[in-house]
Order: sequence, then structure tokens, then C-alpha cells
Amino acid sequence: MRLNKLDLNLLVALDAMLTETSITAAAQRLHMSQSAMSNALGRLRDHFQDKLLVQVGRRMEMTPRGLILREAVRDVLMRIDTTIAAQPEFDPAKSEREFKMLVSDYTLMTLIPRVIELANQESDTVRFRMMAQVDSPQRALERGEADMLVFPSVYCPPEHPTEVLWQEQFVCLVWNRGSLAGKKLTLDDYLEAGHVVMQPPIGVSSFESAYLERVGIKRRVDVITHSFLSVPVLLTGTERIATVHRRLAYSVARVLPVSILPMPMEMPIMEQSLQWHKYRTLDPGLTWLRGLIHRAVLRMDASLLPEGATPARS
Repeated sequence: MRLNKLDLNLLVALDAMLTETSITAAAQRLHMSQSAMSNALGRLRDHFQDKLLVQVGRRMEMTPRGLILREAVRDVLMRIDTTIAAQPEFDPAKSEREFKMLVSDYTLMTLIPRVIELANQESDTVRFRMMAQVDSPQRALERGEADMLVFPSVYCPPEHPTEVLWQEQFVCLVWNRGSLAGKKLTLDDYLEAGHVVMQPPIGVSSFESAYLERVGIKRRVDVITHSFLSVPVLLTGTERIATVHRRLAYSVARVLPVSILPMPMEMPIMEQSLQWHKYRTLDPGLTWLRGLIHRAVLRMDASLLPEGATPARS
């Protein structure tokens, strides 16, 4: 198919090259020979009257025109893919579809086991791939590399639809044999103690760290880790404190020697949201999965929160 004298098959090659910024990697991605990919780049350069990719030292970089085309081409291909690949209905019992979700290890620990459990009641053929959240996770949505993203609402890009799944409060965790266990934690206690802090590998501070920095509360950070789940382990046997999600705290307190204490200051509620690409809102499979996830939230709260605790939810 051609549009304005451009072979649209070349757009797939262009998308791969602008994503990988490498002819070799793009050829491997599309299972083409390097010479075929080089030929495609030559034809694209002739059409756009621009080099698109240029060699700078040992790597290739996009020209300004290439940068402009990268998102435009991905948007066109995403529209085509969602239109052609969309099925009129989705039957989980007969589907072998793999759903790819970008989630933090906090979500992986608290919500996802309930999602898998509920899905298994309806299908033993549907599969899931849980992907780590790395820098700019929304790009995975926009490039069709992930179906859904579970993320704090404040970090969700506004270009795509979201649904709030739950609202989360924060608590403090301490070693249950330390001097802070069992006492009312004061702000002075909080500021004098060393802290274990999680720094996400996504180029932004965690929700709680960003808030504390914004209001001028400076913690003495002794340990920085890249995983929410490692935080409680790293404070045991010490007098350190960790500021963690309430649901995660109750989950790990069942198996680790930690005590849960209220925060010594007011903390905002964090909304945890589900996000998907705007072109895939009518995808029957994602509609099924969204409903499943909302049911899993109810099951998560019933199993994680102590009896009588009120789930903070809108």
C-alpha cells in the first residue's frame, strides 16, 4: 500500500530504526537482514529528503526530522494495530492472549496475586507478563509494548484514560525488637532516626519521598534501595524507620519481625490508578481485565487490611 508515494511497509522499518537508533538492532527486531534494513533507510531518506539517522561517534542519533517522525509514526502504527487486531468479543476461557502489565513490586506483592487468582477461575489459558517499571513507563503504553500500567495517579500521563483503583495511606515500619517498637512515634523520633528509602528506577522520587521533600522534611537517609519489597528487610535488626504503603506494611508484618506505627505527621492520600492506551479503550480483552482488576482490589483489601480497617478509596 502506498500513500503519497510512500510504501507504508517502510513505516514499520522506520519505527524500528527510530526506536533502536541502530540499523543492526532494528533488523534483528524485525527479523530482517542488515542490508535490507539499510536499503529501507535509504528509501526513507529519499522520501523525506532527510538523513533521519546519522552516525555520531560509535552510535546513531536522530536528526530533528527523525525526532518529529518518531512519535508520529508510532501513533499511526498504533492506530492501525488496534483497529485491525481488535476482536469483536473476548472469551477468557478460549483465549490464549498474553496481557502485559507494567507494575511496581508494591503492586506485584499486594494486588497482582488476586488478579491471577480471579483470572484462573475463568481461564487456564490466558497468560500474564509482569514488566518492571523503568524510566518513562508511559512510553511502553504508547509503543504498544504494554497493555496496562498501574501507577500513582500523579505520575500518569494525561494523554491516556485512567481509573482509580484504590487510595493508599502511609505508615512507618520499625524493627519489632527495637526501641521505637510499641511507642508513639513523634516527629523528633522520625527526624533523629536513620531511614531506609526506596528510590524508583523511573527517574522520579517515590510518592512519599516527593511529598516530604516538598514540605521541607529532611530525613537522615542511611539506606537507599530500588525495591519496595526490600525496604522492610533492610531495616530489621536496626533502629531505622521506613515510610511505606499501608497495604504493603500489613502484608510484610505477617512474615517479618516489624511493627507498624502511625505517621507522626499528616501525609496525603496516594491514588493508585490503572492506565491504558486511548486507542484501546474498546478492546474487549482489556475491558475484561479492567473489571477483573477492580474485583481483585476488593479481594486484596479483604485479605490484607486488618479487621475493622477502612479501605481508603474514593
